[in-house]
Amino acid sequence: MSAFTKQFALLGETAAMAFDTIRSNKMRSALTVLGVVIGVTSIVGMTSLIRGFDTSLRNSINSLGPNTIIISKFSAVSMSSGASFMQLMRRPNLTADDMKAVERLSTTAAMVDLWLGGGGPGPPQGFERIFYRSERTRPMPVLGTTEKYTEINFLTMVAGRSFTQQEVQRTRRVAVIGYGPYEALFLKRGIDPVGKIVRAGNVEYTVIGVMGKRPAPGGFGGADDFIIVPYTAFRKQFGSEKANRGPFGLPVAVIVLPKEGVSREDAIRDVEAIMRIRHGLTLDKPNDFDIVTSDAILRVWDQISAAILLSLVVISSIALMVGGIGVMAIMTISVTERTREIGVRKAIGARRREILVQFLIEAAVLTSVGGILGVLMGSAIGLVVNLVSGFPVSLPWWSFALGLGFSAGIGIFFGMLPAWRASRLDPIEALRYE
Repeated sequence: MSAFTKQFALLGETAAMAFDTIRSNKMRSALTVLGVVIGVTSIVGMTSLIRGFDTSLRNSINSLGPNTIIISKFSAVSMSSGASFMQLMRRPNLTADDMKAVERLSTTAAMVDLWLGGGGPGPPQGFERIFYRSERTRPMPVLGTTEKYTEINFLTMVAGRSFTQQEVQRTRRVAVIGYGPYEALFLKRGIDPVGKIVRAGNVEYTVIGVMGKRPAPGGFGGADDFIIVPYTAFRKQFGSEKANRGPFGLPVAVIVLPKEGVSREDAIRDVEAIMRIRHGLTLDKPNDFDIVTSDAILRVWDQISAAILLSLVVISSIALMVGGIGVMAIMTISVTERTREIGVRKAIGARRREILVQFLIEAAVLTSVGGILGVLMGSAIGLVVNLVSGFPVSLPWWSFALGLGFSAGIGIFFGMLPAWRASRLDPIEALRYE
């Protein structure tokens, strides 16, 4: 038998002894690994939820298109860069004139759209219940846009059409509803919504189209709970951007889609120059507006998700540390209880290294069992949440490896001192121990 085979057989025998020890002290072993189970469960469970949300959020953001440019008063990008909230609030509000200037002067823009309303940092502006006869929806955004909204957002129409440029110019009270209000007001009753009159707050609109479903971050829904109306009709109902010059103002965004063959960076430079001229900014002054792309939004989310995962690891480490201290205490007791056994093994030729390895394997097996239970419980939590709420989950292999690696590492680290003490016992003194 080769030396490698002997070592492998010895390792297997030691592991079997470790399992026997665990089986003979079931309650003690269970209490010992409880902290490890809790720590690994939290790592795997929360990772599955965060990764699932991450995937759905990326799909939602990417639906805007990789080249779409959003101009706004401020955004999460400027807030994440350290700018103060009050400083951002003092920026000038954007208006439809900004959209018209970009549309007129830009040599790189293929399409330019305007979004009015849809909430914001202050009191909700443009949030209303949508009524049809006796049916109504929950409060949802009413967006004022141009006729380009569905095209610039790559949305499909499942019924009817979008409004035209003439309907925007003539302030027609027409609306294109999202799939959410379509389901709530018409689909369940088998009614064709096109041509029907709905009421947004106190104003009536004629439904001329229905948009298809959009990706929803977290699977929560809500991404389709909105309606769009011509921005001219929106102004008539909610007030214009210039009439909303308070501390918050009316939420406004200008959306730009570059021409085919024009790089996004060139389009951003072109749009930025136009906006700086409109706002009278000199070379030494920073932008008083944000220019955001889907990549920039994803970078902000990457920072947030990394911070969340780091916090999760730190919090879970506390539970793992508690479990590790428990392992150290139990292994110390085990060494004391098995002093004579250690003496007998040394008397018949067992070396210090073999005693050390035996107790380290026992500690690693003990915590690895806790790690396996934690992985199973964490996965079960993610799947149950997905089953009950529809929240997306992702169970990457590395979260399992991380949980099992942490648990085994905790056992070896905290089992080292008791194992070292066991290996250093004098065989004669150990045999005399009662």
